[in-house]
Amino acid sequence: MGEQNQKRRIILHVDMNCFYASVECAFDPSLQGKPLAIAGDVEDRRGIVVTCSYEAREFGIKPPMPLWEAKRLCRHLLVKKPDFQKYKAMSARMFQLLREYTDLVEPVSIDEGYMELTYVKADPLFIAYDIQRRLKDELGLPSSIGVAPNKFLAKMASDMKKPMGITILRKRDIPKILWPLEVGEMHGIGKKTEHKLNEYDIFTIGDLAKEDSYAMKQRFGVNGVKMWERANGIDERKVDPDSANDYQSIGHSTTLKEDTVSQTMLSAVFSRLAESVERRLRQKQVVSSAIQIVIRYANRHTITRSKKLENPIQEKEKIYENAWQLFKKHWNGEPIRLLGVTALDLVERDSAYIQLDLFHYHEEKRREDLTKALDAIRKKYGDKAIQKGNNKECKE
Repeated sequence: MGEQNQKRRIILHVDMNCFYASVECAFDPSLQGKPLAIAGDVEDRRGIVVTCSYEAREFGIKPPMPLWEAKRLCRHLLVKKPDFQKYKAMSARMFQLLREYTDLVEPVSIDEGYMELTYVKADPLFIAYDIQRRLKDELGLPSSIGVAPNKFLAKMASDMKKPMGITILRKRDIPKILWPLEVGEMHGIGKKTEHKLNEYDIFTIGDLAKEDSYAMKQRFGVNGVKMWERANGIDERKVDPDSANDYQSIGHSTTLKEDTVSQTMLSAVFSRLAESVERRLRQKQVVSSAIQIVIRYANRHTITRSKKLENPIQEKEKIYENAWQLFKKHWNGEPIRLLGVTALDLVERDSAYIQLDLFHYHEEKRREDLTKALDAIRKKYGDKAIQKGNNKECKE
C-alpha cells in the first residue's frame, strides 16, 4: 500500500477549443475555417460575444467584446445565437468518451475536465493523443490537453498550446516554463489579485514562488498560501468524479403561512428566496446558467418550470428577475401554498465569465464589493443583521 501511495500521479486536463463555435462548425461544416462569433442578442447593438472561432480571433475579436465592435473589426463576421441544448448534448458525449479511458473523470465546466491515469496501464501520452484524435474524428471538436503530476499543472499545460495542442508539464520544468510567465497568467489569479501582487513587487510566477509562504498568508490569508503552493507546483487535490454533484444545483423553498394570490407577498417571497440562493452561490464560488421555480397550489398540485440563461449569474437581483418572469408566465392565478427557487447548471466562478454590458461594468463591481461586505456582517452577527431588497412585508 505504501508503494501505491508513492506512485507518481498522472493527471490530464482536457480543454475543448472555442467550444460553442466548434459545436456549431461540427453541425454545419460550411462554417469551418470562417470567422464565427457566438453572441447573445444578435440583433441588439449591445449584444456580447460569448465565444468565437480562431479565425475570428485573428481579427482581434475576443469575448466578452460587444458585438458592434466585433463587426467593425471583421465586416464579414458570421454570427449565431447560442444553442445551449446543443452544447449540453455535445458536452455529455465528450465526457462519455473520456470515461471510456478511466472512471476518474471530474467535469469542471461544460467544456473541460480532469482525468486521472495514475493506475491506467497504458502510456498517458498515447492516451492523450488518442482522446484528442477521437474528439476530432467522432465529434468534430478540437481540444487541447495538458499532462502533469497534479491538477494545477495540467490546467496550466492545456492552456499553453491552442488549438489542438498536447503539452507535458513536469515539476522539473517549472523554473524554466512556468516561472518566467506573468503572475496574471497563473490559473486562479484574476486582475484584482494581480494588481495586489504587483504592489508587493510580485510580477512573475517565479517572483511568487520565491516569496515567503508566511508573508503570503499575512497579506492574502489562506488564498495567499494556496497561490504560493501553486507557483511551486504543489497541488494535492484529488480528481473527484463526484465533486460536480456536490453542487449541481442550489435551491431554497418556503411554505407560506397562508395560501395567497397577493402579488406583493409572492414577489417578496421570491426576493427572499433569491437572496438565500445568492448567498450559497457565493459561498460555493459558483455561478448559475439556469433558473428553476417550484409552484405548489393550495390543492397541492405542484409544477416546476425552468429557463436557460444566456449569461451565468450569481446576484440576487438577477435570480429574482428570472424567477419572477417564470412565475408570471406560468402562474394560473390560483392561491399559492409553496414557492421555490433553484439555481441549476452550476460552474465554478473562475471557469465562467459574466457577459456584461460595458456600461454596467462598474455597477457590477460595486454590487459585488457590497455583497461581500454584507456577507461578512451576516457571518459575524447573524442572517437577520441586514436584509436586502423587498423583504419588508414577507412572513413565512
